[in-house]
Amino acid sequence: MRHQDFKRITFFDILKKKSIKSILTDKSIILKNNIQKNFFVLDVSTPDNLKNNSIIFLKSDAIDSYLSNLKSNSNYSIHAFIESPYIANKKIQSFTLVNNLKSAYNMIINNLFIHPDHLSYKDKFVKYKNSFISTKANIHNSSIIGNNCVIGKGVKIGKNCIIKDNVVIKNSILEENIIVNENCVIGSTGFGFNAQNLSNLRHEPQIGIVYISSNCSIGSSSTIDRAKIDCTYFGEFCMLDNQVHIAHNVILGNNVIIAAQSGIAGSTKIGDNVMIGGQSGISGHLEIGNNVVIAAKSGVTKNIISNSIVAGFPAIDIKKWKKMIINQRKV
Repeated sequence: MRHQDFKRITFFDILKKKSIKSILTDKSIILKNNIQKNFFVLDVSTPDNLKNNSIIFLKSDAIDSYLSNLKSNSNYSIHAFIESPYIANKKIQSFTLVNNLKSAYNMIINNLFIHPDHLSYKDKFVKYKNSFISTKANIHNSSIIGNNCVIGKGVKIGKNCIIKDNVVIKNSILEENIIVNENCVIGSTGFGFNAQNLSNLRHEPQIGIVYISSNCSIGSSSTIDRAKIDCTYFGEFCMLDNQVHIAHNVILGNNVIIAAQSGIAGSTKIGDNVMIGGQSGISGHLEIGNNVVIAAKSGVTKNIISNSIVAGFPAIDIKKWKKMIINQRKV
């Protein structure tokens, strides 16, 4: 299956089937309503991953991508929540204009889905060799689960995987031949919040998953956050060293190697055949090309084109960085 095709209800129960009109409980955030079809909401779309009978929270910079994909899915019923009058003037037939998109997202998702940060969230476990496995998890009989693990609702683990001791896996799909070393947490809540309105009660609901392709290895004490709506994604043959953090919505290509104590912030996309040195940090919403090498202790704050080797903070071409270090020592 394509990783985008996961079934959300496998992981997150719907509170109750609700129509577009019935989910708009806080009328104070609504500036304009244009509901073309009052269907029951079954899912949530993103601009690049549209679902039928769904809603979408649309920012201005995603409008062109959304309209382009909508052309090839013209039979889909999708209602957009927007906060820009500019978008309302585009070719979007069904929309609600709101005064704050983040507040609308929090209110609507909390009214639709029971997610792990929801008071009504429940899971049922059976004890297996000192581990707790959800009755709604799917683990291939060739895979091995260690001691003191927790495998949550909806989790799918494919053939020949090794899950070592003290691992927590929730809201995730693991393909085949994957090793997860001790003390890892996979599928935990992403760090989504409103900086202008901080509160644990206003944490943005994270209703996506983690998808790890075949032949990957996850080092001890690493953490991988589930996506906000779609997938935090690993391509094939990725290797994480110990104590690596992968934030929500991150996409790793194939053959990505990340050394210890590195962190990748949310929504960054990393290409194929990338090597990241230890204790490196990569900012969010960046694009790292193919065949890139990032030296240890680097701080990446800008996009990196393919076939680059970078170092330093902020990370620059390694030849320029070496010259800069030499010149500093001469002072």
